[in-house]
Amino acid sequence: MSTSRDAFLQRVRHAVAEGNRPAASPPLPERGAIGYQGAGVDPVACFVARLTASGGKAYVVRDPAATVQTVMQLVKTTNARRVLLGCAPLLERLRMREHLTALDLEVRVVDGLAEAAREAFFAADVGISGVDYLIAETGSLAIAARAEEPRSLSLLPPIHIAVAERSQLLPDLFDLFDAGRKNGQPLPSCLSLVTGPSKTGDIELRLVTGVHGPGELHVVLLSP
Repeated sequence: MSTSRDAFLQRVRHAVAEGNRPAASPPLPERGAIGYQGAGVDPVACFVARLTASGGKAYVVRDPAATVQTVMQLVKTTNARRVLLGCAPLLERLRMREHLTALDLEVRVVDGLAEAAREAFFAADVGISGVDYLIAETGSLAIAARAEEPRSLSLLPPIHIAVAERSQLLPDLFDLFDAGRKNGQPLPSCLSLVTGPSKTGDIELRLVTGVHGPGELHVVLLSP
């Protein structure tokens, strides 16, 4: 005679078996050639909308001069005095360090910091970085950790400004990993996917911004 315990365990086994059947989940669609799977016909507009929905702010500019001007205006608006600057190729092409120094700011370039100079990361008011890719479908930034641009640059300063180009915008996450394979790039030690400012709901299930990272995220997208 089956006990109530046996009956309960039998129901659990049956539910697990039903849930593990291949037919329980619909098959993934065939992608074929990588395309705009989740970004629609306008990936830039999709990225802006998704980033805004997650609490970030996007600025689409048409030329390098407007890119620099937008970054300078953001720094002025935040009343920052100490800026931590990354070494992304785009930032160097824009001569971002020269422009920031002209504002009479204390600019620390990450590549020139000693390993022990952690106080510079914690003391910075703003961190300015490049990105490896932008993901339109989710409004995310994909940033690989490097010796010259550690992940602390985008995680420790209370305000994060990221500068990117249209060529770095991908439709969705499928394209992100496909791009790495096509370029023959090895997996980085850490790949951060940043979607909006830092958030947590650990305390009484209330959403709080900026507890474990930047409270503001600004993305300046150069899209001619």
